[in-house]
Amino acid sequence: MPPAKPLSKLERVPLREAWKHEASDFTPWLAEAANLDALAQALGLSELEAVATEHWVGDFKLDILCTDGDQQVVIENQLAETDHKHLGQILAYAAGVDARKVIWVAESFRPEHVAALQFLNENTTDDLSFFGVQIELWRIGDSPPAPKFEVVVKPNDWAKAGREQARAASSASPTKQLQLKFWSALIERLARDAPQIRPQKPRPQHWLNNSIGRSGFALNPTANTREERLGVELWMPGPQAKQHFAHLSSQKQAIESALGFQLDWQELPDAIACRIAVWYPDASIEDESRWDEYLAWLTQRLVKMDQVLRPVVKGLP
Repeated sequence: MPPAKPLSKLERVPLREAWKHEASDFTPWLAEAANLDALAQALGLSELEAVATEHWVGDFKLDILCTDGDQQVVIENQLAETDHKHLGQILAYAAGVDARKVIWVAESFRPEHVAALQFLNENTTDDLSFFGVQIELWRIGDSPPAPKFEVVVKPNDWAKAGREQARAASSASPTKQLQLKFWSALIERLARDAPQIRPQKPRPQHWLNNSIGRSGFALNPTANTREERLGVELWMPGPQAKQHFAHLSSQKQAIESALGFQLDWQELPDAIACRIAVWYPDASIEDESRWDEYLAWLTQRLVKMDQVLRPVVKGLP
């Protein structure tokens, strides 16, 4: 029997070996698209798209301002152990930009700050989430150091979803309650069968917010109980919607060929928005016996449309 090959040693590397300065080295590195994607994946978020670095909030500078779909996200960095000063800063920045998600990245977290973030997640509105992320560097043998995001604190989405459902059950109409239940079931299905699709938290409404990797666009599943149909739509609101729609329309044949099915192209001339959608008719979520069929169809369409449309949308001028 040949001798076993020797194994390399995994070694923790000081952060300052890779990033000498927090503002001029680490923040620009983290703001790169690939690194924000890695952070989003570690946190289970749909995406993180950088808007600005060293963004002024009053008399202070926020390290990174991002979006997660149509929600503002603040990221505050420390190449050191967490401290009270930065805890105060993340709260001030969140208020200053009306953020829905707050991400605190540090070399290590004091137990008091872990407890503070957990307290905020448990006692603030369900629309507001706090994350604590430890940044680590590791090396195998003589290899270049590799970063690792270790999530220390994140919101308990199951508990928050439970509170949302309880609120809907006590105050919303039966239709709203059913919508929330259906979207919660779809999120569970996606987590199992298509974890790359990460919608935002379910709400009692006829659509589920889901990003496609660029601000100003959304790839949303919809459930219209009046017209009894399900759909997945690329939703484009805002003043540039018509221009984006025209660019996409010029690629209609190639897009539909890649998808393998036709789309409903709606320019919506009377609205400041456009829609490109696919529909599943004769489908009412009020018939819970067909939910498995509906969830499978929505999952398949979301995966395929995200795969085909995401690079097209990102490439639009």
